[in-house]
Amino acid sequence: MKKIDTHLHLLYPDQLHYPWVADAPPLQGTFSLEDYREASKDCGIEGALFMEVDVAKSQITDEVKLVRALAVRDPIILGIIAACRPESPNFEQSIDSIAGDHLKGLRRVLHTQANALSQTTLFRQNVAALSNRDLSFDLCFAAHQLPLAIELADACPNTRLVLDHCGVPDIAGHEFENWSESITALAEREHVACKISGIPTYCKPGEANSETLRPWVEHVIASFGWDRVVWGGDWPVSTLNSSLASWAEELDTIFSEEDAGNLAKLYSGNVQHIYRLT
Repeated sequence: MKKIDTHLHLLYPDQLHYPWVADAPPLQGTFSLEDYREASKDCGIEGALFMEVDVAKSQITDEVKLVRALAVRDPIILGIIAACRPESPNFEQSIDSIAGDHLKGLRRVLHTQANALSQTTLFRQNVAALSNRDLSFDLCFAAHQLPLAIELADACPNTRLVLDHCGVPDIAGHEFENWSESITALAEREHVACKISGIPTYCKPGEANSETLRPWVEHVIASFGWDRVVWGGDWPVSTLNSSLASWAEELDTIFSEEDAGNLAKLYSGNVQHIYRLT
């Protein structure tokens, strides 16, 4: 099955500063495109979208330039989802500075920020205005913040929104009920899609297997349907509790009896229109 990875991180600490990795020792160091090629060689991945890595604010443009240069060299990079600051009064100018080849969408990491950030009028207006540029916006909220994601979705009805990592469920803590109710509610907004990515990281160590992951994955599919889901590897964050290959294998097990047409939508078809690859 052909796969497009919609969530690839690359870290080049010799060129960019990532403040958050100070609290994640295993991710301190270089995670290059060549490293990703090696990690993904048996996963059936034929293309990938680079996902911003919460670089220092002053280096957002530098990160885009670096990845654009990589994309010229290696066509596996099909697009870029860049960092942004919708809370900034200079938001439009900042987007102008990175507009161009490969830019498919934007993301602002919100699960580490105060809840009020995404509730301001300016933030919502700027995300809503992305529809005029035909850019998507990835929703990076923790499970307990999913009501905020619903509010933002309602405030931006014309912007294509993608929920990262299934809404960051607390799988290790078995916090299924509140998460599942929020996922069902968010899925009622038809302009929102969901990215099945990252969830092995939220399992207990050694439990990132198909048995553990199945109910969470199946609830996302039941809520969003096969036309509004995409897949992401979340490398190298995925290495904290699994591997890219293991994550792909566990999903293969979960979907072993699924219709090939539905899997084609998940792994490659839906990404074409959600992230404007065609």
